[in-house]
Amino acid sequence: SLFLGTSLTLMSNHWLMAWMGLEINTLAIIPMMTYPNNMRNTESAIKYFLMQATASMIIMFAIIYNAWMTNQWTLFQVSNEWATTIMTLALAMKLGLAPFHFWVPEVTQGIPLTSGMILLTWQKIAPTSILYQISPSLNMNLLVLLAVSSALLGGWGGLNQTHLRKILAYSSIAHMGWMTVIVSIDPSLTILNLLIYIAATMAMFLCLNFTSTTKINALSNLWNKSTPMTITMMIILLSLGGLPPLTGFMPKWLILQELIVYNNIATAMLLALSALLNLFFYMRIIYTSTLTMFPSNNTSKFQWFYTSPKSTSLIPSMTI
Repeated sequence: SLFLGTSLTLMSNHWLMAWMGLEINTLAIIPMMTYPNNMRNTESAIKYFLMQATASMIIMFAIIYNAWMTNQWTLFQVSNEWATTIMTLALAMKLGLAPFHFWVPEVTQGIPLTSGMILLTWQKIAPTSILYQISPSLNMNLLVLLAVSSALLGGWGGLNQTHLRKILAYSSIAHMGWMTVIVSIDPSLTILNLLIYIAATMAMFLCLNFTSTTKINALSNLWNKSTPMTITMMIILLSLGGLPPLTGFMPKWLILQELIVYNNIATAMLLALSALLNLFFYMRIIYTSTLTMFPSNNTSKFQWFYTSPKSTSLIPSMTI
């Protein structure tokens, strides 16, 4: 159902079908979020459902308003300015852009790592595809405002966090800001950024799932569990931060270049500075996992030396 919902939104050119795909997508992930049945999972699932249902209702209102004003239901033609503005705000709510970002860390923190991975990667595809398709008629000023506030709040919010899922949630908010700012200038860069972000975030979540780690302080013993895993996580985090030799630098560089070409120098500067905030908390994770050693005596058993755990799902994402 999750796959079907996203596919339906990607393939449809009728507003009603695209909306139906978003609804299927929302409903399909709820059982996955509540799978180990406990209070925290249920609470997070309800928060997620309420936000998504509200956003879906607003999208439906914008669709009907646009159809009433323009007499057509085609996805590519949203010519009414009010309908476009309402649609943008509703999609921002679905994607978790600031100022509608409050649900993202809360929901991600309350659900298991696997569900969190799906929430922060796969669930972003359908709303982003709608933004991509209606990008020519979007309001540039509104997009820049949403994007810059997301990038700044995504960096600022992650600074005082110790839970890795919350840090990745704030990282997601910041990356969504980068994708949104360029969608009306060069939509293909949004897709490139999304693909690279999905690959890196999936690899990061699978690393955490593999080592059963959810807090920063638990990372100090990671070298004992798996030394290659520690190096991999370091490279993934530096790539997410956007350091030059790594893949994550490419979309940031291209986005900043396009913004400067279109004379959005202030926006480019704010985004570049917000990336430093993200890089700071990535570096803190790297410092804990690679440069500190868990206090232990010499007789402690080296786990990686005695066991060689295998993870089939981890290898492809690490390779990507």
